[in-house]
Amino acid sequence: MPNKNVTHLECSVCTRIFEAGKVWNLCECGGPLLVRYDLAQLKDAWSRESLATAPNTMWRYAPALPVQNENNIISLGEGMTPILPARRTGKRIGANRLLIKDEGLNPTGSFKARGLSCAVSMCVELGLGRLAIPSAGNAASALAAYAAAAGIEAFIFMPQDVPQSNFIECKAYGARVTLVNGLISDCGRIVGERKQAEGWFEISTLKEPYRIEGKKTMGYEVAEQLHWELPDAIFYPTGGGVGMIGMWKAFHEMEALGWIGPKRPKMIAVQAEGCQPIVRALREGAEVSRFWDGASTVASGLRVPKPLGDRLSLQAVRESHGTAIAISDEALVDAGIRLAEEEGLFAAPEGAACVAAAEQLIAEGFLKADDNLVIYNTGSGLKYLEAYSTRFPRNASGETDKLGGLITPR
Repeated sequence: MPNKNVTHLECSVCTRIFEAGKVWNLCECGGPLLVRYDLAQLKDAWSRESLATAPNTMWRYAPALPVQNENNIISLGEGMTPILPARRTGKRIGANRLLIKDEGLNPTGSFKARGLSCAVSMCVELGLGRLAIPSAGNAASALAAYAAAAGIEAFIFMPQDVPQSNFIECKAYGARVTLVNGLISDCGRIVGERKQAEGWFEISTLKEPYRIEGKKTMGYEVAEQLHWELPDAIFYPTGGGVGMIGMWKAFHEMEALGWIGPKRPKMIAVQAEGCQPIVRALREGAEVSRFWDGASTVASGLRVPKPLGDRLSLQAVRESHGTAIAISDEALVDAGIRLAEEEGLFAAPEGAACVAAAEQLIAEGFLKADDNLVIYNTGSGLKYLEAYSTRFPRNASGETDKLGGLITPR
């Protein structure tokens, strides 16, 4: 059953308190809001053992999610994605205990389903019927799907060069789609300028409190799937960074519940060389990032030039003694192809970047061969065919007698 233990919302920057059960976006200081629970009361009422009979979705953790009325839950079966051993890839890169959490098996093919399931459920509970989002692709697909399931309107703003799969998905789900000649930051500006006149509730990354709650379930799941022993390091593709922020929040909640101990994994933020504001901020010792000019990468989910959650992402990296690393487009596409060949897992370029990052950090000695490593593949490679297609050109005509080529029957 959904919990009754939400006590309040709290600004992640100035710690101002906000009343639960009301519509909020950001704090007046500009800080994202976080949902807080009465974890002491929840500890007495909810046990790890109760999960044995819980739904096989992320809503198995409903007591630590903000929806108060279970009738408001909008679910398409998201969560409880597999965590798979990657033995051949691990052997090649020098990692003896390499696991991949495959978020590409979520509804709409990415981890964004978690956040939008929770956020749309809360919009239903709060009576919000017109939602708007700027997105690099996968969040738009997820919002369109969950808004369709909830019977409410979705207004989507995406860069013009967004992957074709995301555009077609959103249109198929009946969303109102606007393509913008610019980056996700430009899309966000348009939503911000028009939302009041249009009556939209802005559901941008961290500009509302509930997407992070859905994404934090990745932290609950990895603990449960590893028998409540967290790994030594987690590699996470970091565009907006909400998944990493959510997991870090989940680890603190689980410790307060008595489900895990104080051990934390090194949190590794993985970015693209063409857009690495978190990497630069960590290197400079800054608390927040600076806008990354000329952001460009085939991994569209990593093309976020100034993430709103940069302070929280950097905090998780530093507190965990982790690091941030940038990977070239060539290296991440190569890593994705190798992973598919070795493990039968066709990862999004963002997830593939984490494989290249793991190889580099092991080679540098930052991580040891026997460390237990978990890579989050945040989406299906099938959503990024444009990114991979340059490595697999298909001839329109011609004939060859070599296996694997094109043959024109006589």
